[in-house]
Amino acid sequence: VPPSHNLEMKHLPGADPELVLLSYRYEELERIPLSDMTREEINQLVQELGFYRKETPDAPVPEEFQFAPARPLPTLPPPQTSATEDKTLPQPDQGDHSDL
Repeated sequence: VPPSHNLEMKHLPGADPELVLLSYRYEELERIPLSDMTREEINQLVQELGFYRKETPDAPVPEEFQFAPARPLPTLPPPQTSATEDKTLPQPDQGDHSDL
């Protein structure tokens, strides 16, 4: 496998080769078995997953690829406002509040 950013290869004697995808928190996301794949197929898979291929192991990585191929954090859709929520909330009374 050519040098790629955020890709580390570990050889474990006796273990079947697999690609383990981790989140930015190092939580396991997925395991992909590699034993039935050719080197070309593995290289293609790594490219399809979005790993940045470096020219040399110590080559700089463009800023837009610094966190690649990490999946973006889930984003929540903007809150929907209803007609009743669009109204300005009344301001609290500035008088004495003995219950506070």
